[in-house]
Amino acid sequence: MSLMLNNNNISDLPENVKVPSYDRSKVSPGILHIGVGNFHRAHMALYLDSLFNEGDALDWGIIGSGIQSSNIQMRKQLQDQDWLTTVVELDPLGYSPRVVGSMIDFAEVNSDSIVAALIDPRIRIVSLTVTEGGYFINAASEKFDTTHPDIESDVSNPEDPQTIFGILVKALSYRRNHDIKPFTLLSCDNLPGNGDVTKQSVLGFAKLIDSNLASWIESNVCFPNSMVDRIVPATTQRERTMVERSFGIIDANPVVCEPFIQWIIEDKFSSGRPPLERVGVQFVDNIEQYELMKLRILNAGHASIAYASALLDYHFVHKAMADADLVNWLRALQQNDAIPTLKPINGVDYNVYLEKVIERFANPEIGDTIPRLAAYGSDRQPKFIFPTLADAIKSNGSIEGLALELAIWCRYCSGKTESGKEINIIDHHADMLMKLSEQANTRPSAFLEYSPLFGTLCENSRLMDLFVRWLELINAKGVRFALQKYVCS
Repeated sequence: MSLMLNNNNISDLPENVKVPSYDRSKVSPGILHIGVGNFHRAHMALYLDSLFNEGDALDWGIIGSGIQSSNIQMRKQLQDQDWLTTVVELDPLGYSPRVVGSMIDFAEVNSDSIVAALIDPRIRIVSLTVTEGGYFINAASEKFDTTHPDIESDVSNPEDPQTIFGILVKALSYRRNHDIKPFTLLSCDNLPGNGDVTKQSVLGFAKLIDSNLASWIESNVCFPNSMVDRIVPATTQRERTMVERSFGIIDANPVVCEPFIQWIIEDKFSSGRPPLERVGVQFVDNIEQYELMKLRILNAGHASIAYASALLDYHFVHKAMADADLVNWLRALQQNDAIPTLKPINGVDYNVYLEKVIERFANPEIGDTIPRLAAYGSDRQPKFIFPTLADAIKSNGSIEGLALELAIWCRYCSGKTESGKEINIIDHHADMLMKLSEQANTRPSAFLEYSPLFGTLCENSRLMDLFVRWLELINAKGVRFALQKYVCS
């Protein structure tokens, strides 16, 4: 018999389901997390659950929060389950289910409720997963976008902010004025220098309304960079059905994920932190090279297979990874263009890491999809591909594969696969990208000349020449031919 996931039923779940061994009534809040989605629940929430299971740090419970409309449904679903989540690790050798209980509340989805939670002195860390595009950073200038309409609206009415950065600055202002120690702001998004980006956005907003407050934030608030790593697909009816049939748990929004998990954080905190090193989190003085390794191999790897796979009509990532041409393309791009931009890390072999990434992508149990990887390219390409390209250009390294990746993305933005099937381009700039892709059919350089996205990349003649050559080849002979030619060159 299946059981609804909640506090009353948790002790009656099957023996193979790991459940919290701690008394959840004794957990008090220490962290407020903004942007409660699958990744957070399979990563930060799980690490904390593991720590609580050791009987320690129960004053670091999580309060969820968010301002996007999607958080309304998430909050309702989790509230009905007493904030519990089923997390299933999809190991091909056998699934490992557990119930995660580290979240203890979820602020109402409005700015007043979130600010009220943020000013609670017990909240010492505010963590974020607001996606790569959620920081109001202009892709071309890489600066905080002070002219964004949402930012301008908050600046004109700072007492009723509707953006997350307006909300954070309002809460920090209250803490300063009432002599409450500031919280640490810990980004868990896949961004190079995610802590630095968070600091840039918070200070950028604060400077627009109160320069003294901005100075106080800069002097007192810590913004540690972190590297987060775990593949966590979206939840569909497929996952809900699997969890009920396999483990007898009725969970409105379970999470499935790969077995691999990693979290590396700079050890810089304003008001203390939980001892997460006890459960596998690595704290370091400087995270830059670890972060670049992951962003340029795993995240850029996702980007490099996504658009080629989509054009070849693949839906699932593991199916694409069974295609030798796609795997050879990924491996060659990394070895020729991306890995040479990375500085050595003591004890780390980048080629070994790459092969582990390929193995993870090929896990058939994950069910990760190409459309998920291909979505929001205008957010992801500037974070994962452009910096690699810039470093390769600066060092006069190989950019042949990176130019091909951009050409494949351009072809993808046409909105049709090579067999003629429609592609739903999910992107904040979908209309513009599709228009540019169409223009590139007769003038290939048009795509890279769009400066609001590509900045000055089009001014590099070597890149432009390679991009044009690859795009013309793709249009003439197809993506697979281009991949094979690159690998054999």
